[in-house]
Amino acid sequence: QVQLVESGGGSVQAGGALRLSCAVSGWPHSTYCMGWFRQVPGREREAVAFIDSIGSIRYADPVKGRFTISQDKAKTTVYLQMNSLNFEDTAIYYCAADQFWSPVVKGQPKYWGQGTQVTVSS
Repeated sequence: QVQLVESGGGSVQAGGALRLSCAVSGWPHSTYCMGWFRQVPGREREAVAFIDSIGSIRYADPVKGRFTISQDKAKTTVYLQMNSLNFEDTAIYYCAADQFWSPVVKGQPKYWGQGTQVTVSS
């Protein structure tokens, strides 16, 4: 059974930084695309950043240059380093994963974490 467990959310002042972690267990495939979505209540969920099993990375335009996605050597944990945070980054951040890029690009990956709150105060 695949499990994605996020950690690292919290509150920070504008201009500050946070690092989110997503620990993955039970992954049954040799390939994956894994990363982060975020959602503000009442608004559409949006993609943030993704990394795949060969290290290809994609970022959403609003976070380019500020956020960095990475994974550990064992490929069991994915990290999202968030720098220069601003109020618009406030959201619930969800770790998500699929075997392929296509469902991720469509916003419909198969596996989801429970979400972690990130709050940026101005």
